[in-house]
Amino acid sequence: MNKAVFLDRDGVINLKRDDYVKSMEEFVILKDVPKAIRLLNENNYLVIIITNQSVVNRGLLTDEELSRIHDFMKNELDKDGAHIDGIYYCPHRPDENCSCRKPGIELVERAVKEYSISTKSSWFIGDSETDMLAARKMGLQGIKTGENSSLLEPVKKILDSEK
Repeated sequence: MNKAVFLDRDGVINLKRDDYVKSMEEFVILKDVPKAIRLLNENNYLVIIITNQSVVNRGLLTDEELSRIHDFMKNELDKDGAHIDGIYYCPHRPDENCSCRKPGIELVERAVKEYSISTKSSWFIGDSETDMLAARKMGLQGIKTGENSSLLEPVKKILDSEK
């Protein structure tokens, strides 16, 4: 079984915007993110992004445009030796009441199955209570960060817990 760190995207990996990230130009990777992800990679953690992207069903961005933004993110991180293993997103608005939108756990369940992940040895880092609720529902250890804060501190906490 693999161990993983699940990451929220907006506010954890990239700068959160009140009007949503709608283009590559608006996608700004936060400081220390490449270093933090590289540390997880070096310590044999899979890195999986679980993100709510209602921007799609709000009609502000297509699935294809979102895919291009995610490819851009992966390429930028690769330049710093950081690797994302998987990205799962929910395109639904909150009023659509789907099971994949966090705090729903459908996306996390899919990743756990596809990557043979042990939930007991895995973590979820996010900046919202919905992230923490999804973590608890899945039996993951959760770390809530401040919006747009350094990812390095929670990653160091995870790595220190192994010592």
